[in-house]
Amino acid sequence: MASTERIWSVAKATIEGKPIIYKFIADAPPVDIQHKMPWLTVISWKYEAAQNNGLPPARINKEMIRLEDGLETIGGNGSVYLDAYTATGNGLKEFVYYIADREAFMANLNQALSDHPAYPIEINFYEDPQWSDLAKLHQSMSTVH
Repeated sequence: MASTERIWSVAKATIEGKPIIYKFIADAPPVDIQHKMPWLTVISWKYEAAQNNGLPPARINKEMIRLEDGLETIGGNGSVYLDAYTATGNGLKEFVYYIADREAFMANLNQALSDHPAYPIEINFYEDPQWSDLAKLHQSMSTVH
């Protein structure tokens, strides 16, 4: 469906001397869609950052890719949620979404990951009806050269 196709950008920033790799939607969706998805939802995976310049070690990265593959199968993309960005580095991997309904999103998430092992993740919800978190990321990426 052409209306839900999004263009993605990739950028690297440095925080506390460690690289952070971002993959993010290049443009926010129209305001009417933003208003339907006021919940910023962050799935976080913390890992030891002492090695590998703060990036995940190979074994953990392989598990993170498996999780990401599962997350890509969550039902309701475009209606229940929209992907916003991922960030990897300095001991933290984050998958960030804007969602319409927390219960529907969690039900779809649990279904998508039902045949996966338990991951060491945290899920947090924040009210962000203005999509200010994504706007802040876009602003900070426009200054990275």
